[in-house]
Amino acid sequence: MKLNSNKINKIDTSKLSTFKPNKELAFYLAKKDKIDFVYNTSALEGNAMTYPEVQTLLEGITVGGHLLSDEQQILNQNKSVEYLFELIEKKLFRLDKDTFTTLHSFVAREEALTWGVFRESSVNIGGTDYEVPHADFLEGIFKDGMEEIQKINHPIIKAITMFLFGAKCQFFYDGNKRTSRLMMNGILIEAGYPILNIKAKDKLEFNRMMVAFYDGDNITPSIEYLMEYYVKQNRKFGE
Repeated sequence: MKLNSNKINKIDTSKLSTFKPNKELAFYLAKKDKIDFVYNTSALEGNAMTYPEVQTLLEGITVGGHLLSDEQQILNQNKSVEYLFELIEKKLFRLDKDTFTTLHSFVAREEALTWGVFRESSVNIGGTDYEVPHADFLEGIFKDGMEEIQKINHPIIKAITMFLFGAKCQFFYDGNKRTSRLMMNGILIEAGYPILNIKAKDKLEFNRMMVAFYDGDNITPSIEYLMEYYVKQNRKFGE
């Protein structure tokens, strides 16, 4: 996937003008909503645990009646978010490969074939005929992609593009959307904006958008969809 920052910078961002950057508030809200983010992120991946069950598990109490893999996924997601918060607190969050792969090492531990490193063979994406980039090209694709993303003017659009880029290129055997979502929200918090938390109730609509994104060549409709979603979700913080 080749990004074109010039084209992306032409997207109308007037709807985002009501949001005023406030890093302290953005970080506070992200930490406050951590459990909700962990629940929704995992639910989008098909995890069957309910919000109260996720909350109970993250309070250190074992929850019965679920696959161990579901519990592990929740715990992994929680650790990855905690690591993201640590990076932000220490001013160490970067839009680079090391941050990306280290976050993945928390997200996909004991779940993916490998974790914390780019994949070495191909993978399939269900529901689409899209063919992921060959593993030999991933290093170059990531480098070029980061250079283009850094040129994107509006932080919210930059963050959304990071998510879509990571999801489509499938740098890892599994956990691509989850890891890319963390990178996206790291960009948002660093820039002083509330996070983007795709809700489980919107899974069908979100999945339809992603399938169309995988099958198409134009990233703009997907950026615009997520921008609209962001505005609706965070409207109260932009007033």
